Amino acid sequence: MNLITGVYAPTSGSLQFKGQDISQLDPHQRSQLGIARTFQNIRLFGNLTVWQNLWAARVVRENGWAGFRERWLSGAAAAREQAEELLEFADLAHKRDMLASQLAFGEQRRLELIRAAATNAELLLLDEPAAGMNAEEIDDLDARIRSLRDRGRTILLIEHHMELVMGVCDRVTVLNFGRKIAEGTPTQVQQDAQVRAAYLGADETATA
Repeated sequence: MNLITGVYAPTSGSLQFKGQDISQLDPHQRSQLGIARTFQNIRLFGNLTVWQNLWAARVVRENGWAGFRERWLSGAAAAREQAEELLEFADLAHKRDMLASQLAFGEQRRLELIRAAATNAELLLLDEPAAGMNAEEIDDLDARIRSLRDRGRTILLIEHHMELVMGVCDRVTVLNFGRKIAEGTPTQVQQDAQVRAAYLGADETATA
């Protein structure tokens, strides 16, 4: 994810997105092309309100900081309408004026998710979005990810919570110590002997 979003530069090879080589682009340029992410460790603007976090997310998509200032002062109707819809989607409309740092943990997770969505990204990269969540919050997250997918977003998910992975993913890739050991549908991956050996402690030589 760090390579795809431009946090790290590749030492070899190239990164292609929609037929374009993005290997040398800055993170904000990649976002302008339609790539956004969340982080395993939440990285909200804690001293900005919930609303301001969403508003700031649109900066890289529309004319940079000049466009941001113009919208902030004049208020673009479409941008405001989208922000309102996202607040309702995340059940945060009633906390729009609260500082992000004052939200409960699960609410911060939801805010980071809709902040990424506010960029109108076609590709959303979610880095362990269920980390630190309880079972009820994970079920809620499952429904929200499905909803974003159904709205036409492509989602790349890194996650250790297997029920969430198997529930929302169309295809699953399994890594073991950085090496890909399996790829396929959730059912295919669950039945893979190498996956069972690596994650369930099964005997690799045993007949599946």
